[in-house]
Amino acid sequence: MHSNPLLELKQYGQSFWYDNISRGLLRSGELKRMIDEEGLRGVTSNPTIFHKSIQAGNDYDEQLQELFKTDASEKEIFYSLALQDIAEACELLMPVYEESKGLDGYVSVEVDPHLAHDTEGTIREACELAERTGKQNLMVKVPATAEGLPAVEELIYRGYNINVTLLFSIKRYEEVIDAYMKGLERRIAEGKTVEGIASVASFFVSRVDTLTDRLLEDRLKEADADAEKIRSLKGKTAVANARAAYQVFKDAYSSERFFALIKEGARIQRLLWGSTSTKNPDYRDVLYVEELIGPGTVNTMPDATWRAFKDHGKVGRTVDADIDEALSVIQSIEGLGISLDDVTRELEEEGVRLFTESFDALMELIAEKKRAWTC
Repeated sequence: MHSNPLLELKQYGQSFWYDNISRGLLRSGELKRMIDEEGLRGVTSNPTIFHKSIQAGNDYDEQLQELFKTDASEKEIFYSLALQDIAEACELLMPVYEESKGLDGYVSVEVDPHLAHDTEGTIREACELAERTGKQNLMVKVPATAEGLPAVEELIYRGYNINVTLLFSIKRYEEVIDAYMKGLERRIAEGKTVEGIASVASFFVSRVDTLTDRLLEDRLKEADADAEKIRSLKGKTAVANARAAYQVFKDAYSSERFFALIKEGARIQRLLWGSTSTKNPDYRDVLYVEELIGPGTVNTMPDATWRAFKDHGKVGRTVDADIDEALSVIQSIEGLGISLDDVTRELEEEGVRLFTESFDALMELIAEKKRAWTC
């Protein structure tokens, strides 16, 4: 019997979540099968995933035709479709939520990415999505922009489960931890319970290599370039950056500040590795899973990645295996005049832009279907 590396992750304190949702996945029983057989412990979604799902087939046509008879806007129609899928997935994952006492079993839905720089708008929409779905194992995704941070604090204070997304930089991650703890501290100060409030910080991985590798290629073209050294750094920055984030995670959640919160029943905000598919075909297809395994973490994998990891993934505690090497990679990158602050800022802006474009494409897709069916 071939062992399943996906099931072994749990022994190292990591949860496997699936970065995908569609009505077909729910209707076919595949999501239930993954929960039962592959050790799946959560689901994440974003506008790009929903765009693919709605475009791919006719699973949504029946509901769309009903919705087109109303005067609902494209956005209202989208959330009607999405929240039905999200609620069904929440039901399927409820046994995981109960068995893990609320550690796992979550399904994430994202607020409209147009609100990424609108604190009040984000708070309002996150509350609406949570209330409409009405599931205790729902997580609302809020981007870790400068304007998203106060929304995270306020939503945690109000007792919602939050997935803080689009995190690329260590400095921003420290601010996310602070926002999470502040939200909890405000509740405790008012005598409210913090038990049962869950949060993850979604730290994006592969895109860091995509951009840094491109900048390293530019350095190779310079006359005085140390070609060997530069080539040796390719494909190393993303894992180094994530491992540095894990050190911040360990320090924060073993601090005096957090011990005071644990006494009141607070949970650790786990680190979730997002964007873990390998974009460069020269790299191992499970690179961003194998190199980041350890306690207190989640890896949300797209389809091709979890299948590859199930097939040939190696499991062991790696996330803090060689922190000196990780820091040395970061130092070498900076030494070449590549600013990780600039890289991560550009990635955050690009991340918001890409999700916004997907969201707009989704609205256009719904509008097109409406025109085709109602004319």
